[in-house]
Amino acid sequence: MRLVCTLACRVQSTRLYGKPLQLLSIEESLSIIDYLLDHLGSVTQIDETVLAISDGKENTPFIRLAQRRGLRYVIGDERDVLGRLIAAGKKGEADIVFRVTSECPFIYMDGLKEALQKHLDNNASLTVIEGLPEGAYFELINLEDLEAEHEKGEDRHRSELCTLYINENPDKFKIQTLPVPDKSLKRPDIRITVDYPEDLIVARELYEALKKEGQFVGIKEIIEYMDAHPKLNEVNNWIDAGKGRIWD
Repeated sequence: MRLVCTLACRVQSTRLYGKPLQLLSIEESLSIIDYLLDHLGSVTQIDETVLAISDGKENTPFIRLAQRRGLRYVIGDERDVLGRLIAAGKKGEADIVFRVTSECPFIYMDGLKEALQKHLDNNASLTVIEGLPEGAYFELINLEDLEAEHEKGEDRHRSELCTLYINENPDKFKIQTLPVPDKSLKRPDIRITVDYPEDLIVARELYEALKKEGQFVGIKEIIEYMDAHPKLNEVNNWIDAGKGRIWD
């Protein structure tokens, strides 16, 4: 079994240009995607990360990023995000795709080992942990099910809403929704994706406040910090999740 992370990358956005390339730390010149890639590279269950880059010269920085970090990548249609993820999965010879978005720096990696085992044990098509802060979760999807979705779905299913067809057809796919192992982590009211300028303000403060040498910022630490600093949560918690489109 081979687990491959496929990261959809593009600079175009109507809300915040070049979201993954925005600096999480100005002082360290550390971008959101570099921090995310560092974290992904430390996770033993993930065999490889492949970038799924949108076509267009404006996306050349992602090619340079892949080359600098020694990552494989594919280039494909901007609108067919699902197609790009499938191509990236095939490039990495994936059995299962680990899906997060490239503008989410803080992911609940602690839940991966258990979620992956349950995905395999229950022969699931799609596995996700529910109730985490917005932007902290991941999806596990069988590559063959993504291919079936691309073949049978419509254009809207091939967009950034990459598991929409699976979720709309629970009779055709086995969807496994897991509860948060620690109830204190069930905080969908907290938003840690970066889709708007306000999100970037929050992410930068969290990183500066919680960074520790040799460690990655944990979701539990983020929740505790946000609860201790309610004004920070007010900066972006007014943004509607549907408008944020965190899977773009």
